Amino acid sequence: MLPTATFSVSSLLMDLLVVSILAAQTTASVDSFIYVGCTQQKYAPNSQYETDVDSILTSLVNSAMYTSFNKFTVGTGSSDLLYGLFQCRPNLQQSDCASCVAHSVSQLGALCVYSCGGALQLEGCLVKYDNNPFFGVEDKTVVARKCGPPIGYDSDDFTRIDSVLSYLASSGELFRVGGSGDVQGVAECVGDLSAAQCQDCVSAAIARLKNDCAAAVWGDVFLSTCYVRYSVAGDHSYSTGGKLVHYAGLWLPVSAFLMLL
Repeated sequence: MLPTATFSVSSLLMDLLVVSILAAQTTASVDSFIYVGCTQQKYAPNSQYETDVDSILTSLVNSAMYTSFNKFTVGTGSSDLLYGLFQCRPNLQQSDCASCVAHSVSQLGALCVYSCGGALQLEGCLVKYDNNPFFGVEDKTVVARKCGPPIGYDSDDFTRIDSVLSYLASSGELFRVGGSGDVQGVAECVGDLSAAQCQDCVSAAIARLKNDCAAAVWGDVFLSTCYVRYSVAGDHSYSTGGKLVHYAGLWLPVSAFLMLL
């Protein structure tokens, strides 16, 4: 899609690159876990808040059968509103999107029991709800970061990685893909960000990726409202590091998190 050192508009075949980067990920990988975060604030069982949480999560699941992004608000009065959204990877079939969101909602129910807010990112989709307004709000908090093994210092892939990340930084789309030789990259923002917010978020993610994973064969950086990923020759491990939960300012293994509930 992108030559090794230069870029041309005619070479940016978006649909073909989406296929080359993402189609190899099987349906099973769509549900692969990336991160989950739960608020410390809890709501009472059998309360109106629980009813609102059930309502908004049900709306997200139902909407995912027809579209790849949507957001909802439930409640009455500005102080009692609950906000929720979902977003699926653009290349997913609608049925896979619906399945991913349904799976996310079921996991949120198990991991964020009675939490007033929660967010779960799987390979194929993001689901989030909270009583603090977050629609259209850029958030550059790092929620997940993973780097692969070293490339090797005489590799031309260093130049290719830099070229791909530079292209992702220069594109103005909410969903961005780029490739140079055997290096492929993807960046995506949450769908309710403005173009300027998305650009700022992606730039921050790329800066973190370059700093943390500069010599790695693959790297992922997920901020709260965007992510950037790259890989060399499709090399990637989706299980590295295991499942982590953000709770009380700490990243904990799921097993340790469940002991706190």
